[in-house]
Amino acid sequence: MMYRTERLEASTDIASYIDGYVDVERFLACCRECPNYGQLWSCPPYDFDPLDIWRAFDTLTVLAYRVTWSRAYTEGEMDMVHDRIKQKIADELYVMESHSPGSLSLSAGSCQLCEGCTRPCGQPCRYPNQLRYSIESLGGNVGKTLTDLCGVRLEWIEEGKLPTHMVLAGGLLKKEVIKGGN
Repeated sequence: MMYRTERLEASTDIASYIDGYVDVERFLACCRECPNYGQLWSCPPYDFDPLDIWRAFDTLTVLAYRVTWSRAYTEGEMDMVHDRIKQKIADELYVMESHSPGSLSLSAGSCQLCEGCTRPCGQPCRYPNQLRYSIESLGGNVGKTLTDLCGVRLEWIEEGKLPTHMVLAGGLLKKEVIKGGN
């Protein structure tokens, strides 16, 4: 398969991000339409207020990859590339997180750590230390984020027409580090 990837990265302060991009109620309504709603620990409904997560940090760095197709692909081929790029983003974000104590990475979509999530069985997450939420599951508008901060628009599969590119995005929430002086 031939495709080209472009890495995109942008940062913003959390107060501006919450004001311009976070609408928990709007995106919770979208999440309710998804088959993952209530089925994965990384997806709503949550027993916490997503705004509490946003407010616990000072900055958001968005990490995205735009995949441009060199030919027409089937949805199955696109799914394979999607999963590969999603894992690439997760790997990069885990490294970024490890270099920034107190930070939290946000996944590019729902969790895929397990073959079958324990949430529908009422069991706790098998990997709570690796579980990451996505920007959208916490109420962030990924489309507007990518357009405004990264300069790229999302394209959607339309009947009879596949997109020319896809974009996957995750993020890193960081606390401001205050350096002491003498």
